[in-house]
Amino acid sequence: MVYVKAARVGEKRAALLFLVIAGALFSACTSGGTGLAQLPVYVNGTVQDTEFGKVQGAVDGESNALIFKGIPYGKAPEGELRWKAPVDPESWEGILDATRSGNMGIQAARGGEIIGSEDCLNLDIYRPNSDEQSLPVLFYIHGGNNQTGASGELNARYLSILTDSVVVSANYRLGLLGFNNLPALRTGDRGEDSGNYTVLDIAKALDWVQANIGFFGGDPGNVTISGFSAGGRDVMALLISPVVKGKFHKALSFSGGMTLADSALSTGLIAGAIAPLVVEDGIKATEEEAAVWVMSPEEDVKDYLYGLPADRLAPLMANAGIRMAVFPHLYNDGYVLPEEGFATKKYNDVPLIMVTGSQEFTLFSRWDSPFVMYPDEVLLGDTEEAKNYRFVKEYGGRLYELFNAQESAEKMFDSYDAPIYTVDFDFGNDPEVVGEGMAGLFGSFHGIWIPFLAHEPSGFSSLFPASFESPGARELADKFTAYIGHFLWEGDPNGEDLVTWESWNSADSGPSQLKLDATREKAVITMSRERDSYGKILEDMEKDKSVSEEVKAELIKTTLSGRWFSKGLDDYFGNSNLWVGVE
Repeated sequence: MVYVKAARVGEKRAALLFLVIAGALFSACTSGGTGLAQLPVYVNGTVQDTEFGKVQGAVDGESNALIFKGIPYGKAPEGELRWKAPVDPESWEGILDATRSGNMGIQAARGGEIIGSEDCLNLDIYRPNSDEQSLPVLFYIHGGNNQTGASGELNARYLSILTDSVVVSANYRLGLLGFNNLPALRTGDRGEDSGNYTVLDIAKALDWVQANIGFFGGDPGNVTISGFSAGGRDVMALLISPVVKGKFHKALSFSGGMTLADSALSTGLIAGAIAPLVVEDGIKATEEEAAVWVMSPEEDVKDYLYGLPADRLAPLMANAGIRMAVFPHLYNDGYVLPEEGFATKKYNDVPLIMVTGSQEFTLFSRWDSPFVMYPDEVLLGDTEEAKNYRFVKEYGGRLYELFNAQESAEKMFDSYDAPIYTVDFDFGNDPEVVGEGMAGLFGSFHGIWIPFLAHEPSGFSSLFPASFESPGARELADKFTAYIGHFLWEGDPNGEDLVTWESWNSADSGPSQLKLDATREKAVITMSRERDSYGKILEDMEKDKSVSEEVKAELIKTTLSGRWFSKGLDDYFGNSNLWVGVE
């Protein structure tokens, strides 16, 4: 299924042509020149303009998409620009090679290897290889807990063609280079003093889109922000951020949910993470003394922090495992993000879709300490370890599913003046459709949606390629892509030959999730009015006799506690000290 708005594209192209000609004539009359260079103009080809210089992309041989990679949207935030608000990149002469991926943010990879660079403010662009103009723009923020990941997470070559859109995917600062609110770094600029440098990077990239996406045939008046995991949580944060107001027109959060960190508590955690480096460098004798020193606003602390090599900062606070207490970020500073957090009455109200899977915790629980040492067959068998895993899979999945979509919709509904849609992937839970390995261990895992929009297995889904190749899975991909295409164009996901996707009309009853599943032969899509709740989940956990009470208590304490989704669980079982988020 190819989602094409041919008539609308023609109308928009004509309107854009009129504006280009009118603008050129006005500029010529007022300045004596042609004025054409001042207006974004797209002409199909691999060489395109930006306000900073020309870029050379390439045509993808398989999809026939036009792809541009590594285009700078900001100057390298290194040296004196580390922990500063991003600034414009320097202009360049000639044509910039945009056929290779740009630098990802510096980060610790698996095995401890340091990859990426501080010079990471760049973005990728995908669009149909055609002369279509004024296309909707999908702006994508990659996942990785705001500590890892890269813009290439979503290969949008097919997505851009099937939705007839321009897709932009950005790299940004990660870890303590992207989030750091130590007093010594404060400059008097409220944005910089927030410590939310990653949010400022995203805002800068959105400014670049507003000024430049017309050169690539995109419509700056029709921008949908989107993101997965950390990127999805960043999207939700952008909905309450005054600094991005008016920079986007719709939002699409994949596995996001509402997470903010308390600014004051975060400062202490960050100081504690840096303290071992201070001791290692012989500045203070103990980590306690070092943490106190790092929290001071003195100039020598600032000099020390700016002098630390990025590859020493990148591994700090790793292995957060979706725990805010390990790596706090998205601070409620009162300027970039409001002190009251998502209790604000001032949302950036735009049509919103929130996406979840029904078993998202599996990508974390499978490699968590109680289970990582066991081979798959042990956790798939009739063993005590398998029973323990199924307990965590069931309740971690329900809690994460609730957090990603329904809970956010309920919290924001009364203060949000735009349609809210939620969707839940059940695909992946039936072993007859996807195989026992995928269904038993992972189900509809974190990121299950990616192959359905990318139209090819990628990331974790590439371990189960056959699961996404059945006629049913392919039809589901077509249907889901059609919903997203309609949303990009119209702000409403509904269209011909699609099950009606109802928006929320109440905080406590009525339509909830669109459910997505498939048999091997066909897609199965239904509109649900059922809702889960923390109370129901906790009640079911208490009643569950599949594991002993002793084992249950241990699994709750060691595996389920302290996560994004477990604030209510932590309060109920007395684990609230593990949480540093803003309610």
